[in-house]
Amino acid sequence: MHTRIRIGCAGWSIATTQADAFPHEGSHLERYARVFAAVEINSSFHRPHRPQTYAKWAGMVPAGFRFAAKMPRVISHDRRLDDCRSELKSFLGQVDELGRKLGVLLLQLPPNLGFDAATALAFFRQLRKLHEGPVACEPRHASWFTAAVDAALRDLGIARVAADPARVPRAAVPGGDHAVEYIRLHGSPRVYYDAYADAALGRIAARLARRSARTRERWCILDNTAGRHATSDALKLQALVRAPGRG
Repeated sequence: MHTRIRIGCAGWSIATTQADAFPHEGSHLERYARVFAAVEINSSFHRPHRPQTYAKWAGMVPAGFRFAAKMPRVISHDRRLDDCRSELKSFLGQVDELGRKLGVLLLQLPPNLGFDAATALAFFRQLRKLHEGPVACEPRHASWFTAAVDAALRDLGIARVAADPARVPRAAVPGGDHAVEYIRLHGSPRVYYDAYADAALGRIAARLARRSARTRERWCILDNTAGRHATSDALKLQALVRAPGRG
């Protein structure tokens, strides 16, 4: 199986210092989407967007471009995955307007939300009844990083995000369902602020280019946006992955 690699950023803003790497015509999203194949919508975590807004975004990007949409905090942090069917249906009704350009639903959990099988699995089963596409979950409590939880997520077709920095060793590698793997690079050592060293980007590029018989897509999203390093790191990483000799 050929693994499609999608590299992008958490958001599509383009800093003045990186403007020359992008076409000069069009909106930020249109310019961004001519260079990268994916983007993560983080604003949906904080507030809902109208269905028309998602439809507009979908119409501004090429056919092969894909969005990852972050699920609202009311689901992950306020309801903590419990009794949130109406909020889930409302969110799905909005992002469905992305159509084929909706690539992944991203669920980031609060650091203090431990794995409770009854609540978590009921939520994912409900989600699966409403949505068939790829879902990536980024848990941050140590109780989620066990073989048993991995097996449960895999059975439900839920990918577990690989994150850097990793809170526990298993968090550094993808888990759950591997049909679509999702990697989030938050910046290290200062989360959200620091750029990645060239050597680190080289190791990440080699990892992304690994051949896999079970993975059809591998996403890598740069989330070190606070120091405006996400775009430059994503550009460097994309060039490394495309370099001669890479898968």
